[in-house]
Amino acid sequence: MTSHSTKVVDISAIALAVLFGVGSLVFFVGRPLGALSLLHPSWSEASVLGWDALLSGVFFLQHSGMNRQPFRTWLSRSVVPRYHGAIYSIASGVALLLVVAAWQTSGTNVVTLQGWGRLGAQCATIVAFCIFILSAMSLLTFDPLGLGPITARLRNRTFTPTPLVVRGPYRWVRHPLYSCVIVMLWTVPEVTTDRLLFNVLWTAWIVIGTVLEERDLAREFGDGYREYQQRVPMLVPRFVRPNARSLPAHAAE
Repeated sequence: MTSHSTKVVDISAIALAVLFGVGSLVFFVGRPLGALSLLHPSWSEASVLGWDALLSGVFFLQHSGMNRQPFRTWLSRSVVPRYHGAIYSIASGVALLLVVAAWQTSGTNVVTLQGWGRLGAQCATIVAFCIFILSAMSLLTFDPLGLGPITARLRNRTFTPTPLVVRGPYRWVRHPLYSCVIVMLWTVPEVTTDRLLFNVLWTAWIVIGTVLEERDLAREFGDGYREYQQRVPMLVPRFVRPNARSLPAHAAE
């Protein structure tokens, strides 16, 4: 492959990853579940919940399966590793768009917060979102689409993976981004049965996925991350003042 054609492939991979990765997230966050449903079947509530659980399962299988080392090893046999992040982002975007487009609502209310309860839930959502942004900014590089290797090649630079650095909210909890997402899931003021199913399934998936991800991180960072695991909780902070001296010297800021 010539240099020009390689550059075209690199740029195309970036464009598709941004289109599907960011585009699907915009639809997912910007619209209530079921608002963009392209299906309007006359199903019973049990059938609706079963369908929604199936959609969630498809997304979980794609998202967690493609993120595991065995799949990456298999993919490396036919695809250059620098494209793995882009392929993952595109596939994740397609899976999330499927959830957004085909999700069915049950119409049965479980909880509807009013007054101070509704205001409190909305404030909690805003706080969680702000901490999410702060957590992302605390990282040396925030590359949710995994495009670092491609952009480094386009700039004729060597891609260097992000080292283990603990600062900001990462001094309180090992996965503040996931913690904030869980809070935002459960602070929705209006909960129907399909939304309750969504909250339960996706919270369980985040917890299980985090445990699996921790195994990969321990293999990647070694003893430094294992010590970090012993000092800092995974998802729920202890609400005590973090102590930099309790963290590994090469992990603390």
